[in-house]
Amino acid sequence: MEKIIFYMHAGSGNHGCEAILNSILKMLPHPAAVITNSVQEDLTYSLRNTCDLLQERQFSNHRAAHILYYLYRKLTGDKESFIRYRYHKVFSQPPPAPPLAISIGGDNYCYDIMVKDLILANSAFHKQGTKTVLLGCSIEPELLHDPAIIRDMNTYTAIYARESITYEALKPILAKETQLFLYPDPAFTLARKDLPLPQGFTDHNTVGINISPMIQDKEETSGVTMTAYRTLLQFIIANTDMQIALIPHVVWERNDDRRPLQELYTAFRHTGRVVMIPDASCEELKGYIARCRLFVGARTHATIAAYSSLIPTLTVGYSVKARGIARDLFGTDEHFVIPVQSLRQETDLTAAFQWLMQEEDAIRHKLTAIMPEYRHQALQQGKEVEKLWAELN
Repeated sequence: MEKIIFYMHAGSGNHGCEAILNSILKMLPHPAAVITNSVQEDLTYSLRNTCDLLQERQFSNHRAAHILYYLYRKLTGDKESFIRYRYHKVFSQPPPAPPLAISIGGDNYCYDIMVKDLILANSAFHKQGTKTVLLGCSIEPELLHDPAIIRDMNTYTAIYARESITYEALKPILAKETQLFLYPDPAFTLARKDLPLPQGFTDHNTVGINISPMIQDKEETSGVTMTAYRTLLQFIIANTDMQIALIPHVVWERNDDRRPLQELYTAFRHTGRVVMIPDASCEELKGYIARCRLFVGARTHATIAAYSSLIPTLTVGYSVKARGIARDLFGTDEHFVIPVQSLRQETDLTAAFQWLMQEEDAIRHKLTAIMPEYRHQALQQGKEVEKLWAELN
């Protein structure tokens, strides 16, 4: 298959996954194929007509195959057989093998449930002679003490870290054969599409709000996240003239931002100050975010859409990615990131937002000054992929 292969794409119902792929595909002049967890999701949003979409085969839909492959692996020790089954549209192709396969990194390695599959997929491609790249990744430094992950990292031909905490943690564990780069997340280059604003959304005088079930799962004080968000909305309504837009960025049934956002909307709709933004493509959601005045977000790519649109942003984070991206932009993550694990009082989020309001002009000035170079650096990973592709062909 004479195309660049992208894999570990979870589907565009996570608009962060969509934004990474949308952005990197536009950097590349070469044809690409994407192994996806959901072709239907990708066709619904912005990836239609951008690449060949190859549906990943799922064992949940083929119980008999799951049993057979499990027995086969037990008998032969062929651990990668599961990956070859799932990625059959690539591995069932006759030789030659695809020259290059790119794992859409994100923070996949931060989730225990995904690490084994990431390692097996990298190994499966490597064994058939395909060079692999890990692109746009954030990895908790503690994970890089695991010998299995260290071996896996050294199997990639190149790794593009998207923030400096991950980059610095990777440097001491990689052999010279693995090229390591530090580039901003590809989604800093994402285009925006402006749909008509709904009633109640005041252009550049609206606070964008994003919350996810994931940060609720990470909280250490039960229920504090929603209490803190409700207190924040009460403060904005009582003390400012700004409207509030509730903006989802992941809409999977198992992990849907609209659930907590709908709870907030129901609680405050009577004020006339709150509007619920419907699901849309990553470009269209960026169009809404770009017309906010301030933004408070939990999803990484919702905050990247805000940063890259010069919107002063407070991130409610839970992992290395939020801290690393803020440090690279501002030199510190203090004030710019409030870890959900640190929320103790219902006023904690509001206090952080008040600082954002006070520093609004200075933050916007800083983003205006640095963002052109930041986008330029993000585009360089496209050139690096092109360079590697040329070497392999």
